[in-house]
Amino acid sequence: MSIKITWLLSFFILYFFYCMYCGFKGSSKNITSADYFISGRKLPPFLFIVVATATSFSGSSFLIFPGIIFRDGFQAAYISFIVLIIPLTGIFLLKRQWILSKNYGYITSGEMIADYFQSKTLRLLVVIIALFFSIPFLGIQLAASGKILNFLSGGIWNPQVITIILGIVMLVYISLGGLRSIAYADIIHCFFIWFGIVVLGLTIFKLVGGWSELNEGLSKIALVEGTKWNKIPEKNYSALFAIPDLIQLTKGIGKETPVGGLWTVAMIFSYVISFVGIQASPAFSMIAFSSKNSKPFSTQQVWSSSILMGVVFFLFIIIQGMGSHLLGADPIINKAGIFNSSILPDSIGKFREGSLVLHIISIFQNTSPMLFSLLALCAVAATQSSGALFISSGASMLTRDIYLNNFKPEANDNDQKLFYRIFSLVIVLITLLIIIISQDILILMGSLAISLSLQLVVPLISICYFPWFTKKGVSLGLALGIFGVIITDYLGQFIFGDLLPWGVWPLTIYSGFWGLIINLFFTIVISLVTQNSEENLHKKKFHDFLKSYFPIANNTKIKIISMLIVLSAWLIFAIGPGALVGNDIFGKPDDITSWIFGIPSIWAWQILFWFLGVCIIWYLAKLINNPKEIMEE
Repeated sequence: MSIKITWLLSFFILYFFYCMYCGFKGSSKNITSADYFISGRKLPPFLFIVVATATSFSGSSFLIFPGIIFRDGFQAAYISFIVLIIPLTGIFLLKRQWILSKNYGYITSGEMIADYFQSKTLRLLVVIIALFFSIPFLGIQLAASGKILNFLSGGIWNPQVITIILGIVMLVYISLGGLRSIAYADIIHCFFIWFGIVVLGLTIFKLVGGWSELNEGLSKIALVEGTKWNKIPEKNYSALFAIPDLIQLTKGIGKETPVGGLWTVAMIFSYVISFVGIQASPAFSMIAFSSKNSKPFSTQQVWSSSILMGVVFFLFIIIQGMGSHLLGADPIINKAGIFNSSILPDSIGKFREGSLVLHIISIFQNTSPMLFSLLALCAVAATQSSGALFISSGASMLTRDIYLNNFKPEANDNDQKLFYRIFSLVIVLITLLIIIISQDILILMGSLAISLSLQLVVPLISICYFPWFTKKGVSLGLALGIFGVIITDYLGQFIFGDLLPWGVWPLTIYSGFWGLIINLFFTIVISLVTQNSEENLHKKKFHDFLKSYFPIANNTKIKIISMLIVLSAWLIFAIGPGALVGNDIFGKPDDITSWIFGIPSIWAWQILFWFLGVCIIWYLAKLINNPKEIMEE
């Protein structure tokens, strides 16, 4: 057995033992069914912060985003603004959900939405979205873990065997300790995500030769012909360095190829906004319900997500993606003679950008097998960080919203814990079966996960702010929103084929946003014509309750309105039409002497608006979420 394999095996044995320890540690504190589902509403602040962060930024952040930036350039780096959009959702929604769950005893978001709207149909739709979020997302994470270890072991370890082992390990510690065990495991998951991305970013930075060499190389790349999207129309530099347009009136991917790149302003805005679906998902609502108090919400939103993960995204992930062009990964760049070394294989730039991070990790396999194995564990931990929560939330909702609500309302704690474990097993088995049968179908389904959960924003904002949204309006809007997502994404093309006149993401607008537009339109229209006094009276008690814990003085109202105007302006210039200014306001991409801040203009613009966004998030977190302290205990 080679030294590399020995270290790999050693680290993963330790990881498995730690997961088992988390399971037994969690089980020792679980007595009631609520302990399993939402940690008895006693999750300590630190554990809430790590589980919320690990769930928000998982395998995609670690493995996928650097490859996308490598493929599409700085125009794709606007993905980094999810570090602000995700917590922004929480600022407006999480504390209000938490207070309602605390007062009314909700354990799942399905229970909350069903009780508020008095609708079994909505409860069923929420469960469907939860399962469509949980199973494919879990499957992608598990399958990715198998592929990671197969690749890094040099093909020695069978990917399906690894996938099954990881699925079993995850199932065992979830079954033992429920949500509390997941939180304990996420301590190392959260650390490994951050540590791995930083180390890999520093690795690329060092191999390129440092800050000056990185920027000098980037300025030369901006002049190269024939890169992924060629040059921006009417510009003399590569599309890797600029947003191509406001919108492109294409039929959609698969029907027409966007000119100058996929990431138009319309695509950037719609894609980033779709990540609101992370904190709108049933799984994240249950994380909020589990918190002992609401104090860690702002800490997680400002310090952990916006600042800590912001540094990771706007610096280290971008350095990984763009710096790899200078290390032999791009055959076009190599042909132009613009590369510092040939450490990475040019096959990455031809057709395997998804393997970029794994190839970077492989740099250490001979020189430092221990660090190589640790980074391999970081990659797997990133894929595992949210998978366990998806199993738990799916099993909880099947137990509470289906079994308890429809078949055995009198079920005691032991019955509920038993079915939680049964449903956890069912979810894992279905996921593994799909992985074995067809990973293509899994990917088609998984691409919809965040887009579908985004549709839950409408009922959640109704519960928190807009009582005039009616049951019929929200139900029809949600159903049509789900349909809108499907027909504008890969799954819709797979099912309907040529029956749909458009391809994927028509008009360079992301599928989740298409669904949200349809959802909101029908919700508003139907609600306006289906107002019901009895229904309004029922919803009024919820909003009166929320107002009692969120009293807003007149001067505070003025501050909130002012900040909403500031937020709107920020959105316009950060990920909206104003972002086009960032292409060259701080210097021409191909002229390093014109770079005001010593880096490409578009990168400087992104960092500037990240800093401004952090300030806005911090102030809003203080301004909006100020409930009376009686509910904190």
